[in-house]
Amino acid sequence: MSMIAPAILHVTDSRIVAAHTLWLRFNDGVEGVADLSHDLDAPVFELLKDPAHFTAGRLDPMLHTVVWPCGADFAPEFLRSRITNASA
Repeated sequence: MSMIAPAILHVTDSRIVAAHTLWLRFNDGVEGVADLSHDLDAPVFELLKDPAHFTAGRLDPMLHTVVWPCGADFAPEFLRSRITNASA
């Protein structure tokens, strides 16, 4: 039986694992680590360069992605593209 990819990608679980690094699980079954340290150049991400602010990231159950109190978030598709050591 083959797994059919979902029409809309969602983050279903997340954990902060290091400065600027998240472990993520997606609704297509893929999980792995995303290092976002090179993706924080836009003004909305400026506060996230500080590891203390980055660790405030939480999975938003309505948006289905990781969000931060400063208003920053990444699209699930972008986060999925940053996954290394992916497993399904």
